[in-house]
Order: sequence, then C-alpha cells, then structure tokens
Amino acid sequence: MTTAVTYLFDPLCGWCYAAAPALGRLQGTPGVHVALAPSGLFAGAGARPMDAQFAAYAWSNDQRIEKLTGQRFTQAYRDNILGAPAGRFDSGPATLALTAVAQTAPDRELDALHALQRARYIDGRDTADAQVLADVLTSLGLADAAALTLAPDAALHRAMVERVASSQATLRAVGARGVPQLVVRGEGGALRLIGGDALLGPHERLLELVLAAA
Repeated sequence: MTTAVTYLFDPLCGWCYAAAPALGRLQGTPGVHVALAPSGLFAGAGARPMDAQFAAYAWSNDQRIEKLTGQRFTQAYRDNILGAPAGRFDSGPATLALTAVAQTAPDRELDALHALQRARYIDGRDTADAQVLADVLTSLGLADAAALTLAPDAALHRAMVERVASSQATLRAVGARGVPQLVVRGEGGALRLIGGDALLGPHERLLELVLAAA
C-alpha cells in the first residue's frame, strides 16, 4: 500500500528550501508518494516589490534558516536577487513552471523544485524570470515543460489556478496557515496534518510520523 503525502509549499519560501533534503529522502522511501501542492503564498496578491527594507528582512531570515539547517544562501543570491534594482518577490512564474512539469513529466516535479531552489539560493538566478525557469528545466531534460513555461497557454494558467485553489482548500481543511506543511491522507481518506517543523528534524522521526498518520 502506498502512503500518500501532500507537500504544501511555495517555491520562494526559504523554509521550504530548508526542507528540501527531507523531502528528497521522503520521496525516495519505498511505499511513500509525495505530491506537490503549491500554495500561491507569494504569487498574485502575495507578490511584492523587492525593496531594500524587504530585502534586509529576507536576508536576516535566510541567515537564520542557514544557521539552523545548514542550507546555504550565497552572496550571489544576496547581490543578484535581493539586491536587484526593480526586482520582484513573486512566486507566480515558478509555480507556473512547476505546473508545466506536473503536466508533462509529473514524476520529475520534485526534482524541478529543488533545481529551481538551487538556482535561486545558490546560483543567484532570478526564478521569477521565465527564461531562467526554462533554462533550468531544459538542463533537467524537461524540454516540453520549458517550452510551455516560455509560451504558456490558457490551459496551463487554469491548471495553476486550480492547483493553488486546491492547496489552499487543503490548508483550510487541516487548520494550517503558512508553509511548508505535510498532509497525509489516512484511513478512510481523512487528512492528517504533520507540521512543517517535522521536515527540519531527524528523518527517522519524520518517517515515523508519516507512517503513523497513514
């Protein structure tokens, strides 16, 4: 029997980046399937300009995440992303790109998410830029998703809107706010929340929680 786990996240969420190693191990566990559910937290109305005040806040938070988890945030990210003139903090484009992957190569979506996170936080590449997103997807061999990202059609936009709405409904159903969150579909279809903190602790404990909730 497969244990179905929903991962609620946003591609520009620093704590979601911190959870990447745990997600990779969880997805690689026999009998566990992780489905990605982008929440749209920093897209649409949640997007904002990258002004100096917000950049300073983000860098401070990122340094805290690095100290606690070991996930790196480089000077290239600080200079090119947080320090970009007229930059935007907008996860809509990356969410659209991941939706393109979900439609064309669904088993590679977690790989794509992790590659986009590395591109942003390690390489300092702007993952709100469609060309950057397409380049990253192409480097993973996801040419169809890259093409869709550069020329999205109405169906792709609808699929993204539906995914975000479903994710937000799941967050409401389990009484959670913010991301990352894990939700396990248990016996009888009941949804059981595993808080995002579990993604930052020992893998054995995370797996125990996931299997106990199933």
